[in-house]
Amino acid sequence: MGTVMIFLLTIGAFGAMEGVAWLAHKYVMHGWLWVLHRDHHQKGPEDVLERNDFFFLIFALPGIACLLVGLRGHFNAWFWIGLGISLYGMAYFFVHDVFIHQRIAFLRSSNNTYLKAIRRAHKAHHKHLGKEDGECFGMLWVPLKYFRMYSRRRRPDPKTTKA
Repeated sequence: MGTVMIFLLTIGAFGAMEGVAWLAHKYVMHGWLWVLHRDHHQKGPEDVLERNDFFFLIFALPGIACLLVGLRGHFNAWFWIGLGISLYGMAYFFVHDVFIHQRIAFLRSSNNTYLKAIRRAHKAHHKHLGKEDGECFGMLWVPLKYFRMYSRRRRPDPKTTKA
């Protein structure tokens, strides 16, 4: 298998995982497995671990299975798909748990438009405490309105700047 194909499989699996995560978040986590996800929306300040953290194991299993099948097949396509899935899982952990929810204090005062948009979209998602009427179920791809919100603030106000 060539390097280009390996790259495409890995990046393709990573990108597809955003769609899988969106669908799972909207229809599984806010659906029939709300019992595990509820404490993520309604937790107390002292909660370190949540039932919601079990989703890490649930979502890690397909990536691990693909990696194992791909290793047994001498680094066939399944390995690279599993790598893409696993890399998405790592990105999810760092963006969602570390950056957004600050489980580890990091990038608290970032001025990056993309990072601010992700954080704002996630806050919009968490304003809904129940499983219904949710919004912004994705993690890395958020609606453009959140980017526009910050890009407008960066531009100088024509009323207050001199020509």
